Amino acid sequence: MRLVQIPWFYRSPNAQIPMSIPSPIAPEFLLFVQHGWADDNRAMLSLAQHLVTDTTPIIAPDLGFLETWIRITPLIAGVEAIALQQFTRYPDVPIRIVGHSMGGLIWLEVLSRHPEWWSKVHSLVLVASPVGGADLGRLIDPLNLGIGIAGDLGRNRTALAVAIAASIPTLMIAGDSDGGSDGIVPVVCTRFANAQFVCLSGIAHAAMRTHPKVIATIHEFWTGTANYEVVAADDMIQRLRAVPGMTDGHWRDFNRATIAMHLNTGGTLRVWINPLGIPHVFLASPGGECLYAGFVGWLHTNDLHQALADIRQVYGT
Repeated sequence: MRLVQIPWFYRSPNAQIPMSIPSPIAPEFLLFVQHGWADDNRAMLSLAQHLVTDTTPIIAPDLGFLETWIRITPLIAGVEAIALQQFTRYPDVPIRIVGHSMGGLIWLEVLSRHPEWWSKVHSLVLVASPVGGADLGRLIDPLNLGIGIAGDLGRNRTALAVAIAASIPTLMIAGDSDGGSDGIVPVVCTRFANAQFVCLSGIAHAAMRTHPKVIATIHEFWTGTANYEVVAADDMIQRLRAVPGMTDGHWRDFNRATIAMHLNTGGTLRVWINPLGIPHVFLASPGGECLYAGFVGWLHTNDLHQALADIRQVYGT
């Protein structure tokens, strides 16, 4: 028997939610797909339909275009409620999750609240999600005053992602359309330890939602037919990301930076101050390749200086 899909879309905690009529035969898995900021669920629903057959229940919440500009907390609560309802309906069916941009951040938050769900998750795929914090969000709200969704998008969720990826098979798909970002999300803020990672060249942020290369990459991940990089923990990057106020940034200004110290690893740490007085730091490999880029706001400049001093004691030459 086939599972009948009903096209209902979630808009608020009191509205209708996506759901299916269960058949006597349980599906192989449920597929949750989540759209991000300034979007609705149509593109992600199209992505999902290219990933599975029509016998797989697709849960594609529509969080509301305007609502995605305000605060992330009610969006997290809405997806959490939908997931709980589906788990009640299908208590023994594994789930697969695909989130684009802020949709991936929402699922990191949901999963961090419910570690008891982790054993049910077959896999987690984050597509162009600013896990390290969206630099645009930090630039809009540098003092974390609560300017719309900016502060929520600028938050660093790397620690959540690392912990989740240690238990749930996780794939991070980044796009690089301008030599360091997909036009919105810097590549460096998508990388985190324990996850498999792939960067697709020439694909912009919005196109990542339905691009054939993204669809093929997810299929390869699910079937285990590709050998993607597994991101290893890096103490230097962890130290930089631990600086209060640190936001992963674009490496477009890497060549403007001056060497602040040579490292016993053979690499260098470089610093650049932009015209607004915001300090940027870059970690370079022995060959001069940018491995990490980040920046802090004015309030945390001294914290960055202290971190660099600590790094010099351990790694400086």
